[in-house]
Amino acid sequence: MGQTVFIPRELDVNEPRVAASPDTVKRLAGLGFDIVVETGAGTRSRIPDEEFSKAGATIGKADAVAKADVVLKVRRPSDAELKSYKPGAAVIAIMDPYGNDAAVAALAKAGVTAFSMEFMPRITRAQSMDVLSSQANLAGYQAVIDGASEYDRALPMMMTAAGTVPAAKVFIMGVGVAGLQAIATARRLGAVVTATDVRPAAKEQVASLGAKFLAVEDEEFKAAETAGGYAKEMSREYQAKQAALTAEHIAKQDIVITTALIPGRPAPRLVSAAMVASMKPGSVLVDLAVERGGNVEGAEAGKVVTTANNVKIVGHLNVPGRIAASASLLYARNLFAFLETLVDKTTKTLAINRDDDLVKATMLTDGGKIVHPAFAGADQQPPKGQYVEPAAIPATTMVADASDKPAAKKAAPRKPAAPKSKGVA
Repeated sequence: MGQTVFIPRELDVNEPRVAASPDTVKRLAGLGFDIVVETGAGTRSRIPDEEFSKAGATIGKADAVAKADVVLKVRRPSDAELKSYKPGAAVIAIMDPYGNDAAVAALAKAGVTAFSMEFMPRITRAQSMDVLSSQANLAGYQAVIDGASEYDRALPMMMTAAGTVPAAKVFIMGVGVAGLQAIATARRLGAVVTATDVRPAAKEQVASLGAKFLAVEDEEFKAAETAGGYAKEMSREYQAKQAALTAEHIAKQDIVITTALIPGRPAPRLVSAAMVASMKPGSVLVDLAVERGGNVEGAEAGKVVTTANNVKIVGHLNVPGRIAASASLLYARNLFAFLETLVDKTTKTLAINRDDDLVKATMLTDGGKIVHPAFAGADQQPPKGQYVEPAAIPATTMVADASDKPAAKKAAPRKPAAPKSKGVA
């Protein structure tokens, strides 16, 4: 009997995704694994148990995890789940370790070898494993769909015998993976689209999708990108100029989508309450960074807020999970592509090479210890005033911070891994 891969049902009520698909189950079997899928694991992703069975999986109960050599999940396992895991098991998931020190310590205490998929290096070899990009793409798409739904008017211009319906104006703030997909989706739906970002290269990307770029294009803007293609944090003076330009622009928009999110940090405030108040009744803001505090003042996690001037602020949680059937298929392929690199093709057994760049970048705990350099240490905290970011994650695109707080001190620059894309949601 070969080694076992277990696919559990996600316990979080807000998580409908699943970490496998019938396609990846077949591929895992081809690597020599026995696959056990927990009953109902794929139901909310439109994958019934029968589909997994046909692909070669055994349908089992949650306690089957006790014999699993590999556990594939969407979200980090809870303390209760970890009690059933076999010490030494490889656990691969989106671990969300920042600000969750106790949870990271629990992974180490359980003795599992935990891999955090969001730390995957952005190098050519790892493109197929990039969960941030696969899920951000879908988040950008869904943000436009959610915005259009709340806007409750037509997006494209329509010329009819009864008159002309004007095209909706959509403004995308932050042109990373999610932002680019949001631009493309809004354009397909016929909206007039503008977008902003501090990276000069984003101007060409925006134009290539048929949208108009908005930014204060001074000397600081021209030098706002590192040689590796990452965004630099802008000066307080530039942020003030950009915020003024943005404020004037937002007042004229029908739908605004914000995507600026930096792993391990609170989301930068891009849209102030005054900007929201300047918008027309019936306008919509969709905040993709609400889980980290939000880009929009007044956004509430998990809610659609209607302001006094009848503007809606959409703060849905787990936006990729809102289209779980698509998100799960992509996520499952990301996990399979990574797990395949951990398997000895000759013996068809798990053989983790701890010197491999992908392993070093993503391994969070191993042998009862926290091994990732950003989290190892007695208190698992970076030095006071210093932000330690894994090389796997680029500094996400920042646009002007609309908050009134003083600018934070810039952290010492860290040489990034070679990027394949220029930002995430």
